[in-house]
Amino acid sequence: MTTVQTTAPALVHGRSGRIGATDFDVERVRRDFPILREKVHGKPLVYLDSAATSQKPQAVIDAMSRFLLKENANVHRGVHYLAERATDAYEGARSKVQRFLNAEHAEEIIFVRGTTEAINLVAQTYGKTHLGDGDEVLITEMEHHSNIVPWQMLCEQTGARLRVAPINDTGELLLEEFEKLIGPRTRLVAVTHVSNVLGTVNPIRRIVEMAHARGARVLVDGAQAAPHLDIDVQALGCDFYAFSGHKMYGPTGIGVLYGRSELLDAMPPYQGGGDMILSVSFEKTIYNKSPAKFEAGTPNMAGAVGLGAAVDFLGSLNREALVAHEQDVLDYGIRALAEVPGLRLIGTARGKASVISFVLDDVHPHDIGTILDREGIAIRTGHHCAQPLMSRLGVVATARASLACHSTRRDIDALVSGLGKVREIFR
Repeated sequence: MTTVQTTAPALVHGRSGRIGATDFDVERVRRDFPILREKVHGKPLVYLDSAATSQKPQAVIDAMSRFLLKENANVHRGVHYLAERATDAYEGARSKVQRFLNAEHAEEIIFVRGTTEAINLVAQTYGKTHLGDGDEVLITEMEHHSNIVPWQMLCEQTGARLRVAPINDTGELLLEEFEKLIGPRTRLVAVTHVSNVLGTVNPIRRIVEMAHARGARVLVDGAQAAPHLDIDVQALGCDFYAFSGHKMYGPTGIGVLYGRSELLDAMPPYQGGGDMILSVSFEKTIYNKSPAKFEAGTPNMAGAVGLGAAVDFLGSLNREALVAHEQDVLDYGIRALAEVPGLRLIGTARGKASVISFVLDDVHPHDIGTILDREGIAIRTGHHCAQPLMSRLGVVATARASLACHSTRRDIDALVSGLGKVREIFR
């Protein structure tokens, strides 16, 4: 049996712990997700792939349908009734995200396609204007490709250097080593809030304090954190925060970049086109203010409305009870999987959220996923867009079960039963 130390919700999420998992009505929540009533290969769907993309509650589906049926028009430039309704809906979604992140100003919320575009935007605007030959960007070994490749590209363009902070074998960031790597040439620190492979919850506030003490800015990849943690960008103190709608019960093709207003005001545009300008002549263009400056062209209006509905959905839940419920299912899953013969957990940090990665004997993760699929169980297999992390862990790929607000202990039991069938086949 593998011994795993887990962390109570109060430590992982900064909660009081007064509300327990039993205070969360997961069966009511499950009824909000129509797809959970579907069957796969004749078996009830067990969806454990929310870290890749979340399923959508009926409220999000309805909000997007209602917008397309009753309010659809281009935003900002029209004076007719539908254009005004669409603009109100679009900007209303921005205000919802502002409150969700506790940003100081709505103008600090930039709508993008997702976390990937948000990070690229910062790299190609803030990064290009503030980094030069010999400067440094600091990331960690646990980053998603989306928080590696844009910085590599920036370093190639500017002559800057990419530095990588190490993790230990449990998947925790080595904070002392991290702090040592923040030097006089460090201009930007980019770090994930929650690892999409390990589930590790990084101490963002402490990281920000370290970086700011040395004059570096901090970008946080919040793609895996947004559905599970309370995000307060003012309390965290970060300079940029990015997340994707489709990870937090919203639609694909919409995401958010939060940036501190004084930084956004000084950054050049990311793209040129309509709505990001105040005036255009063949001699000179005068750019608009944020957020319009960074939202060139017709935006994903229905996506923004859907994201706003997802924020409302999360806000309708008792967040403290939700955190306790998700932690209960996570802890149960870790204990249950640790009992499976031949299974090795990947990522056993003391502070974890939502993700359980593992390998099983010599069975390739793709084979595990294929067999589980025949049982109606959806997990993710592969390198999870984190090949450098796989190399650090000494594996080619892992199987990953990831949780959502609708996940239950029954889902874990089904996973364990399915893994038993995998072992029978490969015995």
